Amino acid sequence: MTISGWLTIFLFVGVLTALAIPMGSYLAAVYSGERTFLDPIMRVPERFAYRIMRVDPTREQNWKQYAKSLIIFSLVGWLLIYFILRTQGLWSFTGLNPMGFHSMPANVTFNTASSFLTNTNWQYYGGETTMSYFSQMAGLAVQNYASAAVGIVVAVALIRGIAGRTGSSLGNFYQDVVRTILWILLPLSFVISLVLVSQGSIQNFSHYLNFHGIQQIAQTIAMGPVASQEAIKLLGTNGGGFFNVNSAHPFENPTGFTNFFEMLVVLLIPAALVFAYGKMVGARRQGYAIYTTMMVMFLGAVIVCYIAEAHGSPAQHAAGLHTAVTAGSTGGNLEGKEQRFGIAGSAIFNVVTTVTSCGAVNSALESFTGIGGAVPFANLSASEVIFGGVGTGLYSILLYVLLAVFIGGLMVGRTPEYLGKKIGAREIKLVSLGILITPLSALFCTALATASSAGRASIDTAVAGGGPQAFSETFYAYLSQANNNGSAFAGYTGFIQPNAGNLGSHGISFADFLGGGAMLFARYAPILFALAVAGSLAGKRVSPAGLGTMRTDNGTFVVLLIGVIVLVGALTFFPAMLLGPIVQGLTGHLY
Repeated sequence: MTISGWLTIFLFVGVLTALAIPMGSYLAAVYSGERTFLDPIMRVPERFAYRIMRVDPTREQNWKQYAKSLIIFSLVGWLLIYFILRTQGLWSFTGLNPMGFHSMPANVTFNTASSFLTNTNWQYYGGETTMSYFSQMAGLAVQNYASAAVGIVVAVALIRGIAGRTGSSLGNFYQDVVRTILWILLPLSFVISLVLVSQGSIQNFSHYLNFHGIQQIAQTIAMGPVASQEAIKLLGTNGGGFFNVNSAHPFENPTGFTNFFEMLVVLLIPAALVFAYGKMVGARRQGYAIYTTMMVMFLGAVIVCYIAEAHGSPAQHAAGLHTAVTAGSTGGNLEGKEQRFGIAGSAIFNVVTTVTSCGAVNSALESFTGIGGAVPFANLSASEVIFGGVGTGLYSILLYVLLAVFIGGLMVGRTPEYLGKKIGAREIKLVSLGILITPLSALFCTALATASSAGRASIDTAVAGGGPQAFSETFYAYLSQANNNGSAFAGYTGFIQPNAGNLGSHGISFADFLGGGAMLFARYAPILFALAVAGSLAGKRVSPAGLGTMRTDNGTFVVLLIGVIVLVGALTFFPAMLLGPIVQGLTGHLY
């Protein structure tokens, strides 16, 4: 541990907060229909988008109509990306497939299409050895914008349901999506791309470069339109890397400055939406309370991860490996980490990308110590409420807020109320289902994978050896996919293996289809429950606060909310975590 490491952590928190507050005001203005400085530029393409989609943006929708539009929009997106990926070889005439890559097999395509549709960006392939430029841009990057927009508008719809006073309208889905892309994602992505290019990220359509190194070994350097996809991958908390090593690659993350900058970009919209929520419901202190909850849990995760990696594991100390570090280092576990960023830069990035739905790691998670590796498990176990994905984090924690209000109401013997609206049996049933879908999906898929020979075939036994690391790889894979995160303990695979014994020439398909199904179900089921909660709350009569009304904007409620989140996560996932990273961290296992 170093002073510079601690300063990096607290500087990051300060800069993020300073950026998120004004950004939150801007988001609130966009979704409240207020005038913004981008209106003169974006009104024309906005009208054109409505004409192309043949929708009426002025038509108000209740939660069922909103959900129907969302499902139709997503289904069209899935079919489009699946078609592009399955016909990748046919698009060579565009000049955007200079390496002549063929299409992926159907099982991997299904997983990839489901992954990018759901904002997961789980990758069972190496981008630079599999995807053409056309597939990267027209397929993956387009869905990065669309999936991010879907998450944001669901959060906005829930805000309208909470803040609504009359009627059942949650707005118009298509208008919200178009304004999200045009007013928020596109302008910010453009600026971010310019910053990345200025620092050394590439943006071209060149052929890959072939050369011989100083040892006369043939090498290839991949090229491509990296900066533009990197920008939306981070901003939309998508996480799918242009290159296989993701944000550890110097073309995606060139310098120490870009490492800090990219972490800020990932958390910018999730943090800003919390402040936008406070403004849109007319109670800024509500936003401050939720932001405090998120930040306390975020800092706790960062500090634990940093200390664990700076100290190293018992196995490293026993083997004397903690001294085998680069010159000038203060020790600790540097295995699997980018030397440019060090332990602090890797630890913060690890937490940033696992508290959100962004799997854009800059280090190898499977190389973290047992305790350091338990941190991303714990982050995912919180089901995207510590900032979370764009939009997903806010509507997820709002479900927990309603649950905490219900529990608090039971403790004080009063009818639960939130912002003057009574929380009844219907709302709590919907909230409970919305919260439990993700963990149940992760645990069910993990059990199925570890109990079946087809599932165990995806484990890299050469590295994991069948011990706690093997279980960690499997558990993390489905925990990540169910949480639409996309990061991985890299040993678990679903890519094609022609000689996979009785699995046949199509290789390992079990992990592709099970993971793809988990991503789809765990993405859209909670969305439907969140919209149902919004529809149930919209138009409910508001009761004035009385002397016995429980406040939800002070420190007491923050403690209650953290307790509820930790309790639900601990009861659900702690037994599984004991079998993997915690056992590994408390024993002499290197893997």
